[in-house]
Amino acid sequence: MSAPVISYPPELPVSAARDEIAAAIRDHQVVVVAGATGSGKTTQLPKILLELGRERIAHTQPRRLAAWTIAERVAEELRVPLGGLVGYKVRFTDQVSDETRIALMTDGILLNEIHRDRLLRRYDAIIIDEAHERSLNVDFLLGYLHRILPERPDLKVVITSATIDPHSFAKHFADAEGEPAPVIEVSGRTYPVEIRYRPLVEEGEDAGAPKSARTAKSEPEDEVTAIVRALRELDREERGDVLVFLPGEAEIRDAADAIRGAYRSQTAPVEVLPLFGRLSAAEQHRVFEPSTVAGLRRRVILATNVAETSLTVPGIKYVIDTGTARISRYSSRSKVQQLPIEAVSQASANQRSGRAGRTSAGIAIRLYGEDDFDKRPEFTEPEILRTSLAAVVLQMLSLGFGDIAEFPFLTPPESRDVRSAFDLLVELGAVQVLPRTAGTGSEPPRLTRIGRDIARMPIDPRFARMLVEAVRTGVVAPVLAIVAGLSIQDVRERPSADAPQGVRDEAERMHARFADPTSDFLSILNLWNHLREQQKELGSSAFRRLCRAEHLNYVRVREWFDVHRQLRTLVPAKGLRETKRGDLTGDRISSRSASPSSLNDPISADPDAVHRALLAGLLSHIGILDERALTKGPPAKGGKKDPKRRAAEYRGARGIRFSLFPGSALRKKAPRAVMAAEIVETSRTFARTAAAIDPAWAEALAGDLAKRQISEPHWSKESGAAVAFEKVTLFGVEIVTRRRVQFARIDRPSARELFLRHALVEGEWDPGRIDKRVSAFWRSNAELRKRLEKLEERERRRDILVGDEAVFRFYDQRIPSDVFDVRSFEAWWRDALATTPRLLVMREADLIDDDERADQQDFPPRWAQADQVLGLAYRFEPGAADDGVSVVIPLALLQQVQDAGFDWQVPGLRAELVTALLRALPKAIRRHVVPAADWAEKFGAELSAEGPEAHQGLPGRSLREALARLIQPLANQPVSAAEFDLERVPAHLRMNFRAVDERGRVVGSGRDLTLLQRELADRSRASVARSIERGPDAVRPARGRGAAAVAAASPAPALTQRDGITTWDLGDLPEVLDTRVAGGVVRGYPALVDQRTSVALRVEATAEAALSATREGVLRLVLLGIPSPASYVQQHLTSAEKLALAASPYPNVATLIEDARAAVARAAIDRLTTPATGTGTAGIVRTEADFARVRDGVSTVVVDELFALVSLVAKILTKAREVERALKGQNSLALLGPLNDIRGQLAGLLPNGFISGAGAERLAQFPRYLDGILDRLRTLADAPGKDRTRQSEYERMAQAYADAGGAIPLPAGSAPRLVEVRWLLEEYRVSLFAQRLGTAQPVSPQRIMKALAEK
Repeated sequence: MSAPVISYPPELPVSAARDEIAAAIRDHQVVVVAGATGSGKTTQLPKILLELGRERIAHTQPRRLAAWTIAERVAEELRVPLGGLVGYKVRFTDQVSDETRIALMTDGILLNEIHRDRLLRRYDAIIIDEAHERSLNVDFLLGYLHRILPERPDLKVVITSATIDPHSFAKHFADAEGEPAPVIEVSGRTYPVEIRYRPLVEEGEDAGAPKSARTAKSEPEDEVTAIVRALRELDREERGDVLVFLPGEAEIRDAADAIRGAYRSQTAPVEVLPLFGRLSAAEQHRVFEPSTVAGLRRRVILATNVAETSLTVPGIKYVIDTGTARISRYSSRSKVQQLPIEAVSQASANQRSGRAGRTSAGIAIRLYGEDDFDKRPEFTEPEILRTSLAAVVLQMLSLGFGDIAEFPFLTPPESRDVRSAFDLLVELGAVQVLPRTAGTGSEPPRLTRIGRDIARMPIDPRFARMLVEAVRTGVVAPVLAIVAGLSIQDVRERPSADAPQGVRDEAERMHARFADPTSDFLSILNLWNHLREQQKELGSSAFRRLCRAEHLNYVRVREWFDVHRQLRTLVPAKGLRETKRGDLTGDRISSRSASPSSLNDPISADPDAVHRALLAGLLSHIGILDERALTKGPPAKGGKKDPKRRAAEYRGARGIRFSLFPGSALRKKAPRAVMAAEIVETSRTFARTAAAIDPAWAEALAGDLAKRQISEPHWSKESGAAVAFEKVTLFGVEIVTRRRVQFARIDRPSARELFLRHALVEGEWDPGRIDKRVSAFWRSNAELRKRLEKLEERERRRDILVGDEAVFRFYDQRIPSDVFDVRSFEAWWRDALATTPRLLVMREADLIDDDERADQQDFPPRWAQADQVLGLAYRFEPGAADDGVSVVIPLALLQQVQDAGFDWQVPGLRAELVTALLRALPKAIRRHVVPAADWAEKFGAELSAEGPEAHQGLPGRSLREALARLIQPLANQPVSAAEFDLERVPAHLRMNFRAVDERGRVVGSGRDLTLLQRELADRSRASVARSIERGPDAVRPARGRGAAAVAAASPAPALTQRDGITTWDLGDLPEVLDTRVAGGVVRGYPALVDQRTSVALRVEATAEAALSATREGVLRLVLLGIPSPASYVQQHLTSAEKLALAASPYPNVATLIEDARAAVARAAIDRLTTPATGTGTAGIVRTEADFARVRDGVSTVVVDELFALVSLVAKILTKAREVERALKGQNSLALLGPLNDIRGQLAGLLPNGFISGAGAERLAQFPRYLDGILDRLRTLADAPGKDRTRQSEYERMAQAYADAGGAIPLPAGSAPRLVEVRWLLEEYRVSLFAQRLGTAQPVSPQRIMKALAEK
């Protein structure tokens, strides 16, 4: 090794003080050397120590680049090769040997050596350079050296600092007597700097004064305007470059635009250059290279505080200081790194001003007032007070330093910052903090196995935790590449705003190739794969050119490779072996799963596994999308960005809220959950380098840090166990929102209670899933309970059956405590069955709480009516539609059930019903039967023999009629059934009727049987037909209905319904068919149904419907069986008759004659089938012989009677024309009411089809009805008052007729009583308006009302 040549450049101020410095080092263990930048202390102090005979000198630098370059400079001055006498060591890279006596290193490297050399015996001298920066590592080193110096009296420590508070270092290393360490101050190579204060608002000016009171000069300025004003001021000074200090990139861009705009019109151009950390290397180098702009007046360098101490910009003569900077701060509360813009300290302001006096006298313009400067803190707050202490605390625990509060820090950190550091280490699983125990106090925190692994890695604890997890899960290769990329500055260079738009677009396009839409981490991995592939394929120069072309920083790329290579040496070999098959070096890693086919294939990694490993270090960097904060709706018109649309916001740990960084590939899609490598607060809180994740992954990694909340414990029939919903939170973030868990794992007694109550008591389980022998007890108990519940429904009581609590106690006393779900119950009961098979079988005594029970006859299960037996259903639920007693009627029996007897109710409710009926009487009657309950008991005894149960369900009178008969003597006045107001009777006391189909489904229900029968008539008829056709017993004629019924009943074979009958080919038509079904006898009534061109054979549900249909069907068969004389009759009509018939309401004369033929046939059939003939009801034929006789009889008389009827119709129509002419002659408005009444009467008499509708016999009265109308018209004008009186009398009867369901003209199939009253009304008109004509029968209002009352 060549001997060093020690010389000291005379131009350096430190050279003049080398003897003083050497003497201080010989006499003292610690020496502080204070000197401004450029004094030469950094390069000359190692030579002084070497000259003093020191053999191993450690020289620390705050930055790796500085350690490297200074080592080269010192080796050059000593004229020795680098790596021999002088070497350097930085993270993962070193160039030292056994001959090295001066080792330049970063302070982090020296800290790391403490793990292997606690007292640093490897060195006999240590230089701590740039201590005034007060970085975290420097403060820790100073504290550690303070602790070991008593044990290393041979160790010399030299601390170098700028002229910023050097005496604080001296006091920190005071000797035992309290004497501070010596401070040797060395002047720098600086020139005087004039300080000018130019605040944004002139001093003495009231910023709150009204606008009109201020001059244009004193207008409040913004920062950019003030910078331009300061440059204008410097234009009057000598030429020289200007360094402008600004807080951030955004401010630099704004200022650059404003300055270029202000100097655009100048003849001598001004070059504006930005300088900040994220600039590309090429753009940064422009600041240090000569300008290429012709005729340049000056350069304006716009820089952040990076130019304050780290860099020396040549040619600077002037400084403009905005007085602010982004200061990195760590919030111990939110655990977020903040970058707020703050006012710089006095020391920083002086450092900035000093940049103007490096080459000549300069000027520094401060854009704030002198009083503002005086109020600022003297020194910048040390990093230990504004950053996370996790790494330092971890190293101290690893070194066994004991209580951190006792460590001799130069500036002790706040206790909350220490607690925050412990919180982070606990989050990472690196430290275990034992709980405080009574009497023993709190035990010191302990490093875990994970913590020891993390402490061995010289990287951020979060990144180290990722690698530890990657080793455990076998994804080391991809995570190693990602962590190495996160440990350095981003290699992707983004051109500044000054660059051409094409360059910026090209850079963005190049970088977008690697973007993964789900993960910025995988984007880093994609970039890594690309770079490794290109490096293998290209030479060194070609690779460098590629990086430049793709806007990648080559120096940082090389650093990425170096960091990756060195990190790989720290990862256990086992971790790499556990990585999936492939290249174990991890040079090329796939970010998507693939099945490698050979050992030469790239390493494939499951993205989820990679993200889970990364998540281990980022547990407090999880965020859940706040969907409420999203602005819904389409984007603005034209695709432009809507300024009102807010970026997606995430809820993070400990209540923070953040957004994805604008450069993230995830920003547009905004996944539901993300994790971020870094959360930084600037103008807003941003998450940088993010990935979409499943937040549930964090649960296993968090361990005890995850907080669990149980909610909504409930019984699950499907699971056969009690379950609950679990919410898992981590630092306040919901990582599992709603997960179903077994409640027995949390609270077994409560789970057991839920099982007993819901499964066994309420029956919410599926016993069919287990062995029938095991569940037999429950079915037995359920049947017993159901039977007893019906008893309660019948008696309308809720105190017969014991409550659920008694049932619960029954099971609780018999089932052991370790049974909590269906599975454990089945296992226990299967064994218990062998010894106590009836242990869980209930008896009636276990479920009944009252022995006083009603007789079953009071609440019978069935209701008998004649030969029908109907079921009764009981329900005790006031307010329900079917509360009370319901008669269950099969559809096939619905039309056969008579609405009689049901108003008596079942015996058990009759007393209550009678009481309610008595209370529903008018007061004048009711007062004779009070108290109602007593009279109800008395009347009940008297009526016991009249109830439906004593008369086969068909009592002689209704209950109200029977009560009215008993009350009338007491009230001494007439009492009828109508006196009882049924609306005042509770609904449950009135019988409900429930119609069910063949499958037992309810098809209709209500308390009005008649209405229900009418609504379900069609479905009931169809059900009857189906029952008759498929009857289980042979269909047989009805019995017990008299000899005639038996004779008319069909033989055994069933009746087949059919269509298209045109002749009588169906043998004999039975009157009724019976078939037995469950609950009664279905009785069907065969009928012939008219289908206009043919007849169909059907089965009707009622005799009335069958008779009505058969009457029309027989008529149709007769008409089809005889030739029509219509054309013959039409040819032989007189001219007058033809003229009259042409004006009929029929479509044509042929239709009229055909309708007249039907009327003639109807009259003839009725004559031929009257009871006197022995064939039954008029109009009904049931045998083929009778049909032939009737058909022949009609054929004989049809022609003559048709001529006569057509002549009568012609006469009627002629008179109708006379009425119409008379109506036209009346034009007085006073007679409008009577005239409209007459028009209505005429329309009702002569509608389309009036001939067959009225019948031949009734048509004979029509001329008299029309004459009556003419008489009325003749007298109408002379006595309109009398006419109105008579019309009012008629309208009262017409209204009663309409209320009873009648209509004019009569619809087909109307009830006989309505048919009778309809023609009585016509006779009543004659009696009122044309008495001279007389009536065909006696008529009066009383007769009409009596006819309407008949059923």
